[in-house]
Amino acid sequence: MFERYNKVQQAVLETTLHLIIDKELQATSMSLIAKNSGVSTGNIYHYFSSKEDIINELYKAIVLFNGEFVTRDMNPADSVQARFRKAWRNVIELGKRYPNGFRFIEQYSFSPYIYDDSKLEAYKGGWCGPLAKLYEEAIGQGLFIELEPRMMVQMHYGAIVYLLKGHLQQYMELTDDAAEQTILACWNAVSKEKGWNA
Repeated sequence: MFERYNKVQQAVLETTLHLIIDKELQATSMSLIAKNSGVSTGNIYHYFSSKEDIINELYKAIVLFNGEFVTRDMNPADSVQARFRKAWRNVIELGKRYPNGFRFIEQYSFSPYIYDDSKLEAYKGGWCGPLAKLYEEAIGQGLFIELEPRMMVQMHYGAIVYLLKGHLQQYMELTDDAAEQTILACWNAVSKEKGWNA
């Protein structure tokens, strides 16, 4: 998730993510990050000006990684429906394979700790923007009802988030069939023709 960073930055970002998930943001201090990462406070300040700076870099790194993960193997030559299914399958797989990143984004996307420019950069570099373009394409082809594409993406993300949270909290089993049925329900909610094509 943090491969594009050097070893010191990786250690700081990975440690901060684990601490925030375990102890919450307010309880995660610079001294605790230094202690648990094995990186001296002075060395941390060489790369990050403050705890807020670390949090924002963490946010951007996770969103960028998520964007690459969700849009991987998306072939523009494939049908809108095939890309739709692929993207939402990738979102589900992402949440299952990287639960801490999923939890962090869910919990802190609207936090005042996250700067507005970080949110804007994340939106452009993440997967919501590309999916909104896919939905726009679907509207242009007469496949989807005419709603604002970003709004539809967020509606569908809400359904997927509920599914993932239930899975991560062990309230429900997230089977392949449950994932497929949820994605189909999302498609049917905005599609002019219900069901998958053969």
